[in-house]
Amino acid sequence: MAEALLEVRNISKAYIGVQALDDFSITICEGEVHCLVGENGSGKSTLIKSISGAVQPDAGEIVIDGTSYGTSITAIDAIRQGIEVIYQDLSLFPNLTVAENISLTGFIEEGKRLTNWKRVREIAVQTLSQLEEEIDVELPLDRLSMAQRQIVAISRALTKGARLIIMDEPTTAITAEDVARLFNVVRRLNARGVSMLFVSHKLDEVFQIADTVTVVRDGKKVGDYDAKSLDETELTYLMTGEMLEYKPFEFDPEGEGARSLLEARGLSRENQYEGIDLAIHAGEVVGLTGLVGSGRTELALSLFGMTLPDSGEILFEGTPVKMRGPEDAKRLGISYLPEDRHGQGLFEDQTIADNIVITVVDRMKRFFGIIDNNKRVDTWRSWIEKLKIKTPSALHAVSTLSGGNQQRVVLAKWLAPEPKVFLIDGPTIGVDVLSKARIHDVIQDLARAGMGVLLISDEVSEIMQVCSRALIMRRGRLVAEFRNLRSIDEAEIQAVVAEPDTSEEAS
Repeated sequence: MAEALLEVRNISKAYIGVQALDDFSITICEGEVHCLVGENGSGKSTLIKSISGAVQPDAGEIVIDGTSYGTSITAIDAIRQGIEVIYQDLSLFPNLTVAENISLTGFIEEGKRLTNWKRVREIAVQTLSQLEEEIDVELPLDRLSMAQRQIVAISRALTKGARLIIMDEPTTAITAEDVARLFNVVRRLNARGVSMLFVSHKLDEVFQIADTVTVVRDGKKVGDYDAKSLDETELTYLMTGEMLEYKPFEFDPEGEGARSLLEARGLSRENQYEGIDLAIHAGEVVGLTGLVGSGRTELALSLFGMTLPDSGEILFEGTPVKMRGPEDAKRLGISYLPEDRHGQGLFEDQTIADNIVITVVDRMKRFFGIIDNNKRVDTWRSWIEKLKIKTPSALHAVSTLSGGNQQRVVLAKWLAPEPKVFLIDGPTIGVDVLSKARIHDVIQDLARAGMGVLLISDEVSEIMQVCSRALIMRRGRLVAEFRNLRSIDEAEIQAVVAEPDTSEEAS
């Protein structure tokens, strides 16, 4: 049996009014991939910060290589013992080269006043070769893909003597192909005895990479499990305490009220998408999937009026329309939830209430532009209740919410105008499994009430769980359509998504 590299013994940590960790223990062995799973707010981030010395637990002890640091391990202690954390933002410098990002931190920590640039490049090349990765070390970081940047971050950790690398949601913004590439790097590190603590909401990926899975719920450890002994249903139950049931959405195109709401005919935009024909009907959830760069988001932006197509036409309720901007789309009854909730969806320093009502504030104005505060309060209260947004007060900044609750605020913001068509891009990125299920329920309820929904996702499993039919986009073209998702195997759709040949016509 492998030796224990890190032991966290019975640690507890409380913040004001919140018990983040409660008598929590975990052991990570040399060369192991140990996955940590739990809902948002379950204590995962506090555990990472405790291990890395960013916060000090209230009780318990942290033991590395048999040496106890009690509760007072510092960030310097952790780094010296080979513990490195790679957060979602990677903490890299986009204006520096690959070589500089990998090597310079070590030079700075050694206190060297002069930089040997030849040695900087050599270290970077040697480290990447250990991972069997070929990246031009002279390239500026901002020219690399997200997956390549992650490999740079791992390489930087290795130059600092990393023996345990903690990766927090590393696959959120990369393609399935890049996930496979990242996992190959992880396995090479394991073969060299480097351990990984891998934090992810994507349970299918947990099963691909994990040796051991530790489940945390409400700050307490549920248990440690051999990854091979679990399936997704059981793991979901351990995380949430609930049995979640997923059903593709039932839609009858011949049913009452199933009329076409939003339609694209021959829609094209140079270098983004070409010859797009699609229709979204009242009361259905249409899924749109494809690899990153397939043109799916660019298409949604045009359907919402944010970018103009070069040719083709858009029809709304059977009438051709020309949208010169999002305001035209909103007037028609179209809403769009963007993929980047932080950059495009939320005003993070503003209150939850203000974020919800921002899209309908003009409707609340009375004489002389004065806002009717009763309408404002009724609106945000209504949506907080409908979407079950968990917050002690709507007057708190939206940044204080968990990822799942932030996403519900974005949903509320774009549902407040009561649209007829809702374009939703990546609604569950970075949220936990229970929040994801709740958001899926909301989407299906909207369709049952007569709304037409276009759900864009890079997770084929999500499309199959939520939608009535699936459209596959590749290199700017719609190449296939799948109906009756109950009778289709996920692998069949996945194969079409990944197929390199672009000559296939829509089925």
